[in-house]
Amino acid sequence: MLQRAKVQTRKLFSYKIVRYGIVGGISTGIHIGVASLYIYFVNSSLLQSNIIGFIIAYIFSYLMQSKHVFGHEISFSKAVKYFIVQFGSLLISIMLSGLFEGYNSYIKTILVVGFMPLVTFIVHKFWTFK
Repeated sequence: MLQRAKVQTRKLFSYKIVRYGIVGGISTGIHIGVASLYIYFVNSSLLQSNIIGFIIAYIFSYLMQSKHVFGHEISFSKAVKYFIVQFGSLLISIMLSGLFEGYNSYIKTILVVGFMPLVTFIVHKFWTFK
């Protein structure tokens, strides 16, 4: 039973999309954690805390996605492309939330959380890490 679970886990982790999602989830946790700590210990500015959280999460995410998901070396040009995609994703998420203004906030969140990671994965696969 334990051996079968190990094989299934290994097979699951063989899919890039799964590794991409796991790194993305950890990055989100880093962003939230850093922003929360910044608010509590340094400054209560939401803008400042989220900028600091985004930067630290971005660095972690880029390094992990490069090495462990897409199998690429770290490079400045790929880091810039990665930033463009991630920042573009943020802007599209804001735009989508605005388009569905009359809808329930939970539905908007599910839409963005379900749709945007798939889009960014595809863009990263065929552009950033081509």
